[in-house]
Amino acid sequence: MPAAAIDPNQRVNLSKARLLIIDSNQHSVDLLGQMVKGLGFQDIVRCMSVAEAETSLRAETFDLVITEAQLADGDAFALIRAMRRDADHPNRCSPVIVVQGHVRPEDVASSRDAGANFVVLKPITPQVLLQRVLWVVRDKRSFVEAASYVGPDRRFKFEGPPIGSEGRRREDAAEPISLESGANMSQNEIDDFIRPQKVSL
Repeated sequence: MPAAAIDPNQRVNLSKARLLIIDSNQHSVDLLGQMVKGLGFQDIVRCMSVAEAETSLRAETFDLVITEAQLADGDAFALIRAMRRDADHPNRCSPVIVVQGHVRPEDVASSRDAGANFVVLKPITPQVLLQRVLWVVRDKRSFVEAASYVGPDRRFKFEGPPIGSEGRRREDAAEPISLESGANMSQNEIDDFIRPQKVSL
């Protein structure tokens, strides 16, 4: 479900959810901490570095991780990738939201390919953050384990592999569900199907 389709006024009890915030900027950590408290989170752990976050992620299980993309001692992409690829990691399947001040297409791709669930642009408003948290909590995509990727399914809807290519997932059909029959219709041909026609009786 797209994040925009979620009602931000819907009541959700987040008081028992355990949250990890990772950001090397003290002001950002404090601001985000106050914001998530306003959303209902009570159990919040704050980390200021990759090293500190790695220790917390190994020691405890979190229901949600919100991390800045660029940290003082590294980036979050490597942290997320290591977490996803370790089969024994206690937070391997925990949802991760990456926050960034400037988001380029390659940054979004890096977050996605590392195994993050969502990317949010700074500055963050409480309404936008709540929308993204609700979206992540209700995300029904399966967890994928492949040679080059581990994390939530990067496809938001399942339509099978592209025609003419083999699927890379176990659930992908070996053969196309249906075969192409001729060229695609033009927009004019489609319009002709639904355009009212004048008839003589």
